[in-house]
Amino acid sequence: MEKRLPRFERAAVAPMQLTERDRTIIRLVHRHRFLSSRQIIALIGDSSLQMLRRLKLLYHHGFLERPRAQLQYYHTPGTRPIVYGVSAKSVMLLKQKLGDSQLWSEKNRTVGQVFLEHALLVSETMVSIELACRKHGIRLLYEDELDLPVDKQPFQWRVKIQGGMNVGVIPDRVFAIEYKNQTGQVERAYFFLEADRGTMPVVRNQLAQTSFRRKLLTYEATWENKVHQRHLGIKRFRVITVTTVAARVQSLLLACSQLKRGHGLFLFADTSALKKDLFSPVWRNGKTGELSPLLDLPIRQVPVSPDSPTNP
Repeated sequence: MEKRLPRFERAAVAPMQLTERDRTIIRLVHRHRFLSSRQIIALIGDSSLQMLRRLKLLYHHGFLERPRAQLQYYHTPGTRPIVYGVSAKSVMLLKQKLGDSQLWSEKNRTVGQVFLEHALLVSETMVSIELACRKHGIRLLYEDELDLPVDKQPFQWRVKIQGGMNVGVIPDRVFAIEYKNQTGQVERAYFFLEADRGTMPVVRNQLAQTSFRRKLLTYEATWENKVHQRHLGIKRFRVITVTTVAARVQSLLLACSQLKRGHGLFLFADTSALKKDLFSPVWRNGKTGELSPLLDLPIRQVPVSPDSPTNP
């Protein structure tokens, strides 16, 4: 009978040799910041039992972390898959052997519960988009694959909103979907992701206070002032927001309807949509409130390189 190992304390285990699949796991966890075992299994495609055993070895050998903030899950009814992040040991591996130049600097083991829950909503959304892209044979590009102008902080900028207030913009993720249009030409659609757990007020009395309405205004100002063209070199973008429940979607739509312009930039959905085909009409359009697909135009497949980290 196999000895039961502690979940959140490393123990002595049999030696292991890192395989290419192990390196793929580490790359994926680093790319998403945090991934649950269920998400890793979905992305890799191996058998659940085999993958869980490998993840256990990677954790106990110090290549992956299990954030302790998830300990609370094990004091509540039901079961949740274990969440993983990269460790300091993996950071060294990424630098020395995998050639990765953009590494998370925070200590993944000790992140707080609020941060972890938000990061997991981001990764859950991106994993769902990635799986939908694979299903349709569409190419998904993450931040490090976008070939945008080099900048120390390319995915954050500042804009002036109404009243002249200068506000910073940092999307939770930036990605692109590459597809062939009806004439066979390859196009890219760029997206900024906002993961909304419902903790931020939708509207507040003063714009100096954080609110989702202020967030909407910053993207409206980004579009109006063509900041995306100057800063990122992209012609157009859309903002997708994934939130927790359908009622919250309605509140966000109402706030969006009060913008002066740019309503069509925004798409909203709650987490139930992540279980569906994201290229079908499951997103609420900020302009009409009606259900819309992620892309408005008919799309054709773009071949994806088998060496891409998104297709291990």
